[in-house]
Amino acid sequence: MLKNYFKTAWRNLMKNKTFSLINIAGLSIGMAACLLILQYVSFELSFDRFNNDAKDIYRVSNDRYQNGKLIQHGTITYSAIGKAMKTDFPEVVDYARVEPVGTTIITYGLKKNGEQEGIAVEPSFLNMFNYPLLYGQKSTALTDPNSVIFTASAARKIFGVANKDLNTLIGKSVVIQRDSLPYKVTAICEDVPENSHLKFDFMMSYITLYSGPYPWKEADYDFKDSDFWHYVKLKPGTNYKALEAKLPAFSERHFQGNKVSGSDEKFHLQPLLRAHLYSDFEYEIGVTGSSTVVWGMLIIAILTIVIAWVNYINLSTAKSTERAKEVGVRKVSGATRSQLVRQFLTESLLLNVIALAIAIGVVFLVQSPFNNLIKHQLSLSYLFQSGPGGFNITIPLVVLLVGGILISGFYPAFVISSFRPVSVLKGKYSSSKKGILLRKILVVGQFAATVALIIGSFVVYQQIKFINRQSLGYNISQMLIVKPPELTNWDSTFIGRENALMEEMKKIPHVLGVANSNRIAGAELGRNFNVRRANASDETHFTVRFNAVSQDYLNIYEMKLLAGRNFVTTDYNPDWNKLHNLIVNESTIKLLGFKSAREAIGQSIKIGDNRSWDIVGVISDFHQKSLRYAVEPTIFRPAYSPNSPISVKVETTDLTKTMAEIKSKYDSFFPGNLFDYFFLDQKFNEQYSNDLLFGKIFALFSGFAIFISCLGLLGLSLFTTAQRTKEIGVRKVLGASIGNIVLLLSKDFIRLVLIAFIIASPVAWFIMHNWLQDFAYRINISWWVFAASGTLAVIIALATISFQAIKAALSNPVKSLRTE
Repeated sequence: MLKNYFKTAWRNLMKNKTFSLINIAGLSIGMAACLLILQYVSFELSFDRFNNDAKDIYRVSNDRYQNGKLIQHGTITYSAIGKAMKTDFPEVVDYARVEPVGTTIITYGLKKNGEQEGIAVEPSFLNMFNYPLLYGQKSTALTDPNSVIFTASAARKIFGVANKDLNTLIGKSVVIQRDSLPYKVTAICEDVPENSHLKFDFMMSYITLYSGPYPWKEADYDFKDSDFWHYVKLKPGTNYKALEAKLPAFSERHFQGNKVSGSDEKFHLQPLLRAHLYSDFEYEIGVTGSSTVVWGMLIIAILTIVIAWVNYINLSTAKSTERAKEVGVRKVSGATRSQLVRQFLTESLLLNVIALAIAIGVVFLVQSPFNNLIKHQLSLSYLFQSGPGGFNITIPLVVLLVGGILISGFYPAFVISSFRPVSVLKGKYSSSKKGILLRKILVVGQFAATVALIIGSFVVYQQIKFINRQSLGYNISQMLIVKPPELTNWDSTFIGRENALMEEMKKIPHVLGVANSNRIAGAELGRNFNVRRANASDETHFTVRFNAVSQDYLNIYEMKLLAGRNFVTTDYNPDWNKLHNLIVNESTIKLLGFKSAREAIGQSIKIGDNRSWDIVGVISDFHQKSLRYAVEPTIFRPAYSPNSPISVKVETTDLTKTMAEIKSKYDSFFPGNLFDYFFLDQKFNEQYSNDLLFGKIFALFSGFAIFISCLGLLGLSLFTTAQRTKEIGVRKVLGASIGNIVLLLSKDFIRLVLIAFIIASPVAWFIMHNWLQDFAYRINISWWVFAASGTLAVIIALATISFQAIKAALSNPVKSLRTE
């Protein structure tokens, strides 16, 4: 019987080639799009799940308040927090502190390797997280100062050995640029999984931070210096919200209001499994994604496959009149309704299996370009992997196939199998009003989703265009950032040598200017928490960002000076206590209560320890970070450390030669150092990577959904035209023009598209309005976006159905009248 079902299903598929092709094309494109998106969504949701105890690990976040105002919402907190929590709360069974070392240079012998990302961690880190050691002892690898663990790939690169020789590296010595001290290799670990929010090439022992020749005492146990990241592990089954409710008392106990740190401290616990997608914190340590992008893509995937299934339902039920006699004959011959249902479900199964096979083939063909788009190496084989590292795609794939069969197959099967054989065989069967109404509802729903996607595409495009066109308040084009030299054998001449290097760089042809700064554009600036006017009371204080810059910084970045002057040579002094001049931005003078930029010039402000600073210049506001964030009050001071990156403004003319000369100058002043650099605009734009990805994905897969909708509309127009062939012939004989015929065949579909537009518009506005709230600077959704989207939807619909309508209108009416 089953064989007969498939045989009959195949014959019907071949008999109706056009409609079968439309159905298969729509389903295969929908499934392929869905499978591609599922890969990405599965990958993003899998972050940190490779850790066996991931569900019990939480990250401590810290909100700092002054005068009731939130001044910092970050993941950094105090070095003592983890230990204090473990002491105070029995629910906390372990804790681990993490301190980023940053991108640094590793020296082995005479070989230097840049771009090595490091973190300082405690021994407990290896117990809480699953970063397995290939060689070395977990219990001792991080217990001693100046110990380091390398990942396998970093070890191969630094030491130039093969996998089989990694065990020989234990006990070898390297120099890390952080403090230019020798570190002993105590272990080699597996490479960090791609779905880990923590990324590193090496782990150094945390104890090194507060012991040795350059001790950072606050890293041991301190409630004043906020510069550390904490993870805590709770007892299995602990309600972390209940523990979080105890943290205000914890804060009061250890900080005594704001007497210890100077701020009101409010701590929170963030589940590790939410750290990647749900991070809106400052000073983020890990790799972050966007839940908006992930869920938005998932919604697009669902809409795409649903539109494909709606096509199948529409075309199957529309074709039901042609299969009425078949059903009548089968019933007269003894077929039961259940047998007919199984027959039509078999056809649905065959169609879906063919579509799925084609979809998988399409995925393999476009996998490489898709990976380039999302910048991850994904594949269907990755999604079939089981275990904590990812979501197994087997279940979604089965759901996709079975759901397609059930959703798109059951309704047509039950409709067609319900025909009464007597009425059918007498030729009295016609489409029911309920069936016609359902098809109209499905077409409206299908195009409502399409119109919503068109509106969303317009809004995303406009917002991305908006943020790309906004002035940052400075110019980062053609700005080369040279990473600071290594501090090996540092002495009092180091700053002088760096100054001399910058002066020599200025003499190079096609170099337009050179400066250095504590932080570059796009980086998180530090904060001063107790800033006030000199004549204000101690209780009146504010928080501002700060950066330390050299004399030419404002000039090479083309920052606009509103009042006062730039820094001059006499503003700089190697003695920190003798620095007293500042340049501030507009937001700072507004915050401090000055009426104008001119009024602020020459006024004094106090920072922290009651030391006075004089405002000598006011600059226009600028965007230190992306336009997701508001402009903040910021001060520049005339100081820099020897660990400051150097900004070099270059012309594009003969850039290769210019780079060679810059490197030559660098090597002459700091021989043996690794010359490492990047272009600032590329680095800065990385902040928009999630938004740009969302825009590209939204446009691409919206296009797929629109194409599938057009296939469905084409199929329905083919069927409708075929059903009205005689009517078209009669109308032409009676004098109807081609335009009249095209209008007759098009108006019902256009009416449905307009209804879809009315339904989709408020829904799309609500969704996109909420998406825009993530940006501090955003567009207003204009009326023309909806007008353009509605017009485009109508044009797409007309273009889809007009070909068949015009063809029918041009046909010979004599032939049309002979069709029945």
